[in-house]
Amino acid sequence: MNYKTYIFKLFFRIVLIVCTILGITYTIYRDKTTYTVIISMVLFYLCINTYTFIKRRFVAMDDFFEAVKYRDFSRWFPEDRGPKDIRFLYTGFNEINRTIKEINAQNEAQYVYLQKILEMVDIGIIAYNLESGDVLWSNDSFGETLDIPSFKNIRFVENRKPELFNTIFETYHREPNSISIALQNESIKILISDTVFQVKEDTFKLIVIQNIDDTLNKNESESWKKLLSVMTHEIMNSIAPISSLADTLQKNVQLAIEHPEETRLELEDLNAGVKTIKNRSEGLLKFAKTYRSLNKVTHLNLQRVKLSELFHNIQLLMEPSLQAKNMAIQFQVTPPKLELDIDTHLIEQVLINLIINAVDACKQSNQPKIKVIASQNSNRDIVIKVVDNGSGIPNEILENIFVPFFTSKSTGSGIGLSLCKQIMLLHKGRIIVKSVEGEGSVFSLIF
Repeated sequence: MNYKTYIFKLFFRIVLIVCTILGITYTIYRDKTTYTVIISMVLFYLCINTYTFIKRRFVAMDDFFEAVKYRDFSRWFPEDRGPKDIRFLYTGFNEINRTIKEINAQNEAQYVYLQKILEMVDIGIIAYNLESGDVLWSNDSFGETLDIPSFKNIRFVENRKPELFNTIFETYHREPNSISIALQNESIKILISDTVFQVKEDTFKLIVIQNIDDTLNKNESESWKKLLSVMTHEIMNSIAPISSLADTLQKNVQLAIEHPEETRLELEDLNAGVKTIKNRSEGLLKFAKTYRSLNKVTHLNLQRVKLSELFHNIQLLMEPSLQAKNMAIQFQVTPPKLELDIDTHLIEQVLINLIINAVDACKQSNQPKIKVIASQNSNRDIVIKVVDNGSGIPNEILENIFVPFFTSKSTGSGIGLSLCKQIMLLHKGRIIVKSVEGEGSVFSLIF
C-alpha cells in the first residue's frame, strides 16, 4: 500500500511538471512574458519538490543499506516524525532489524548450546583451514587427549610433535580407524575419523578423535565380572557330580557295614570311585587356586601409605629369595616422603607379581639387577616403576600380555599381569610397559 501511494504521488508530480512545461511553451508562443515568468517559477518549485521527494526516500534507503553493510542492526529509525511515506519506510526498516536481531539471538543461543555440548563430551573435535592451517574451532578434549596445549594454527603441533602431526593432520581417515599414538611415556589407542568441507572459497578439515583405552578398560572390567560369574557356575557344575558320586559310595559302604552277609562291597569299584573323586578334587583345587585371587578384587580398602614403608615391607619379603638366586634388588623413593592413597595389600600383590616376573626375565643375565623406583612426574602423577635388565618381551606378544589367560610360559596361568591391571583400574590408575628384547623391561604403575 505504501509503495502504491509513493508511485501515485510521484506520478502526480510528473504530470504537474509536464503540464507546467506545456503552459510555459504556450505563454512563450503567445508572447505573454509575465505568465511565462510566473509559470517558470512554479516549474522550478515543482522540480525542487520532486527532487526532494525522491531524494529523501533514497537517503533513508541508503542509511539502511549502510547499516546492513556494517551489520549494525541495533539502529532504530524514527517512526513518529517526518513525511508519512518515510515513516512507513522506517517502520519496515525497524521490522527488518528486529527480525534479524531475533534470528541472530537464536543463532547465538544455538551456537552457545552447541559449543557447551561439544566442550562437555569426551570426544576431541577440531576444524581448521586446510590451506593456512588456522584453527576454526577446537574443544578442550582434543588437546587433553593428545596432551597438547591450546593452539591457533596446526603448525604448532608440527613443530612440537612432527610424528603426531603426520598421524593426526596429514593422514586422511575417511572411515573411523583405531590407531595407537605415542604420548610421552605411554601409548594410547584412539578412534579417529575426518572429513573435508567447503565454506565459500575456503576448504576446511574436521577431525574427530576418541580415546578408546578407557572404553576398552571398562569393557574389560565388565568381562571380568562376567567371567567370575561363569567360573562360579563351572565350579558348581564340577562339585555336583563329585557330591553325587561320594553319596553313592557312602551308601554302598554303609550297606556293607550294616549287612555284610547280604551286601558285598566291590573294592575295585570303591577304589575307582575314590580315585575319580581324588582326581576331580585335585583338578578343582588347582582351578580354585588359579582363580581364587580374582574374586577378591571387587573393592578397595584405601589408606594413606608412605611409599618408603611399602617398599621396606616388600624388600623384607623378597630379599631372602632373591639373594638365594644371586639377584640384586634396589628400592628408591623420590622424594622420600612420597605418599599414596592405596589398598596396601593389593598394591603389594601387584609389585610382588612384577618383581617375580622380573626375576624370571633375568635368569639368563650375567649381572641381573632389579630396580623399584617411585617418583612424581610433571603432571603430578605418582609413578612406580619396576625395571629389570632381563631378556625383554618380544614385540609380537607385547600387546597381549595384559589379556586374561594369555601366557608365554609353559607353566603360567596368564592371570598375574591381568590381575595387576585389574587392581590398577580399581585404583583409577593404569599400568604400562616398555620393553626392548635383549635389554630389559620397565613396568610403570601410574596413579
